[in-house]
Amino acid sequence: MTLLLGWGTPLHMRDGPGDDAPLGQWPSLIAGVQTVPVLAGYPGSGHAIEVDFTSLGAHRCLGIPLHHLAETRAHPDHVMGTGWTARITERLAATHEWSERWAIVDSILISRCAERPPPSPLMVEAWNLLRARDGSMPMNELVTATGRGRRRIQALFREYIGVPPQTLSRILRFQRALTVPAMEYQSLAELATMTGYYDQAHMNRDFRSLSGYTPRQLRSITNQAAAKGASENDRCFRDFFSQ
Repeated sequence: MTLLLGWGTPLHMRDGPGDDAPLGQWPSLIAGVQTVPVLAGYPGSGHAIEVDFTSLGAHRCLGIPLHHLAETRAHPDHVMGTGWTARITERLAATHEWSERWAIVDSILISRCAERPPPSPLMVEAWNLLRARDGSMPMNELVTATGRGRRRIQALFREYIGVPPQTLSRILRFQRALTVPAMEYQSLAELATMTGYYDQAHMNRDFRSLSGYTPRQLRSITNQAAAKGASENDRCFRDFFSQ
């Protein structure tokens, strides 16, 4: 879950690799959990603060069932209330120190979280179990471990995260595969086994579905970016795909 608060040139978005369909221009946005690739960037000089919520933190801060935001993007005012975004971005634009800008956003979001109850203990338990296994936990094991029914577990994930546990498992497994240090595996087939995929073909399909690229294609792209001196935001990809 991502909250973007920007001023100046808006963020330009389109569908992922191989599809040039425009998704609009967004000075600010809230993006729910995504299972398809989206490309975004600034064609000019843009200023923004991006908040990446924890999986359960988003529900507490935003205060709505997160299935309403899954696979989509919305203007923050649609969730936070009319005029909320302008009030914050005007303060951010008028402040020239980034540390002060972060403090403004921290204060506002912490206040929102304080107004709402913590997540369901059952949801916390189910999330921790799934996260501890990097998504490699079948639904029947999750049901057995929590002692709750399948429908109850499905409803909780839909409410608190936006997608069912099976979908979240795919995302967690993909993220795990992206961050395994290169020295810990000898081949992509070994990486697939380490991270809970049935085989390398299964991993390739998930990579293409979630990112638009195969593991080898991502390795080529990130190696080129590293050679050109890419930003710190790409560190995890450079580490993963380093030779």
